[in-house]
Amino acid sequence: MTTTVKTFKRRETTIYLNKVKYTGFPIGYLPKRFAYIYDEENDREGLFSWFNHKGLTYIRTSDLKTGW
Repeated sequence: MTTTVKTFKRRETTIYLNKVKYTGFPIGYLPKRFAYIYDEENDREGLFSWFNHKGLTYIRTSDLKTGW
């Protein structure tokens, strides 16, 4: 699968790719639900979509607002 990036902007740890906002995190400061698949007891899902660029892990900002 190939994705073409039409626009790219970078501000501090925030990246805008094709008008979608991503927030970058250093490895020690990732959210609790990063790479967390599913918790049957509490019926919660984690973040399973991210990418790495220049030492930071970027997660879509809208995914961070939903959930725990």
